[in-house]
Amino acid sequence: MKIAIGCDEAAFALKEALKKFLVSKGHEVDDYGVYDETPVLYPDIAVKVSESVASGKNERGVLICGTGIGMAITANKVPGIRAAVGHDLYSVQRSRRSNDCQVLTFGSRVIGEKLAVELLDVWLDCEFEGGGSTAKVDKINEYEHRFYGSC
Repeated sequence: MKIAIGCDEAAFALKEALKKFLVSKGHEVDDYGVYDETPVLYPDIAVKVSESVASGKNERGVLICGTGIGMAITANKVPGIRAAVGHDLYSVQRSRRSNDCQVLTFGSRVIGEKLAVELLDVWLDCEFEGGGSTAKVDKINEYEHRFYGSC
């Protein structure tokens, strides 16, 4: 799978660990930064990663900041993207199975490396189940088109 990854300075170490894990699992990784602990405005990174997923350049995206919240909010501004914060197993699974999320965010100040790796591994193995959730995702897309035009 081709995966985009990005972070802010608070999450640089966790991004590097997740990138190493992804490569070890045979995934191709596009790193959108940051590349050191110099402070940045994380929305710029979130948009770059999310646009790469929305355009089809990457299949999924991973974003990391201090809490994961700001990255998720920003990623969800990119038309065609559904992003969710994933700090527990159930939420990570449901983000894919019920909501067809293509971008997962983590908070480096909320969870540690071991849990982040485990959750990312599960998320990558999950697929959208459709069924009763299809109408809900379709409704989300309908609102997106209403507010942002065609994607």
